[in-house]
Amino acid sequence: MSFKRVVVTGIGALTPIGNTAQAFWNGLVNGVSGCDTITRFDPEKFKTKFACEVKNFDVTQYIPRQEARKMDWFAQYGVVVADEAIKDAGFDLEKLNHNKVGVIWGSGIGGLKTFEDEMVAFGKGDGLPRMNPFFIPKMIADSVSGVISIRHGFRGPNYVTVSACSSTNNAIIDAFNYIRLGRIVACVTGGSEAAVTQAGVGGFNALRALSERNDDPKTASRPYDKDRDGFVLGEGGASIILEEYEHAKARGAKIYCELIGGGMSSDAYHITAPHPDGYGAFLSMEDALDDAGIDPTEIDYINTHGTSTPLGDPQELKAIEKIFGEHTFNMNISSTKSMTGHLLGAAGAVEAVACILAMENQIAPPTINFFTPDDDVNPRINLTLNKAQPRSIRTVLSNGFGFGGHNASIIFRKIEE
Repeated sequence: MSFKRVVVTGIGALTPIGNTAQAFWNGLVNGVSGCDTITRFDPEKFKTKFACEVKNFDVTQYIPRQEARKMDWFAQYGVVVADEAIKDAGFDLEKLNHNKVGVIWGSGIGGLKTFEDEMVAFGKGDGLPRMNPFFIPKMIADSVSGVISIRHGFRGPNYVTVSACSSTNNAIIDAFNYIRLGRIVACVTGGSEAAVTQAGVGGFNALRALSERNDDPKTASRPYDKDRDGFVLGEGGASIILEEYEHAKARGAKIYCELIGGGMSSDAYHITAPHPDGYGAFLSMEDALDDAGIDPTEIDYINTHGTSTPLGDPQELKAIEKIFGEHTFNMNISSTKSMTGHLLGAAGAVEAVACILAMENQIAPPTINFFTPDDDVNPRINLTLNKAQPRSIRTVLSNGFGFGGHNASIIFRKIEE
């Protein structure tokens, strides 16, 4: 059977370096760090006292207060970025077949703040379970796709993928498949996360996964630098509208680019550590290239998973060198987590928007906070260090890898008529 083509017609973002897609892009190309001392709670007793928080965000500017109170932060973020992407797509909602529009979202954790608040209140109480009636609906990860669907009346497939930090890439691949199989004509996809909480920071500290560079938080997220010491927790979300090409063309939509392939794999190795040879990452990228039906030499830019962990960063680059060979040194490669921090299950959505705008503007965003070369990183690789680099970008690959050994890679290409 022949697959239908799938294109991107709308984008939205809410990140630690910008509260709209355009503001996010401005932060990226200017190499802005979104990291600072935590304001959500008093971090004084925590090993890590900083994070990449969303800034200057007032939910009531987007959602009435009474509605917002029924949503966890991660769902609020999801609604806001989905609204931006839907508006950007320019749908005529009167003519759109709502039965053929889906909402497939990604979130690795879901309503962590809600769960934390309820358990703290219970622990401080008299032992009687006086739970908020919205406790469960606010906490469960799939609430966000449900709220987006209800808000816009979209009655197609509706669910949330949960695969740790590859959650959103998995969601995008699922949405891609539903559209190219002809089951739906469009899908609101993306991801959101709000884990900058006492439980989130304390839990990742217990795993020794977070940077503890409390004396210099602005430079704490430093992928590929020899002195990296863990990732920086981020929050926010992003959304993209995927649409069947002929449907988008018929309504005269602006088309950003085409989604041409997705690949998934499992490390089958360890619950938190990556495969030492990057084998799962290799399989994921190989599967995406095969799905897209393109040669590795066609990739111009890779947005890596690149979390700033001692083990993960070099393993991913090993996998890239294994697949791309000499072409590795012709590409721009960067980790935008150096600026946004790690948005966990929402990382793939934010980085997909970064890739889309990199093609739109023909600029590779940088990997900031690079000071000292690492002997485990091939110096011939162009990691787009510290400054954005203008270049011809036609095809991009974005990686997302997660605890549990989950790997997912997606490939976008500038539209060809």
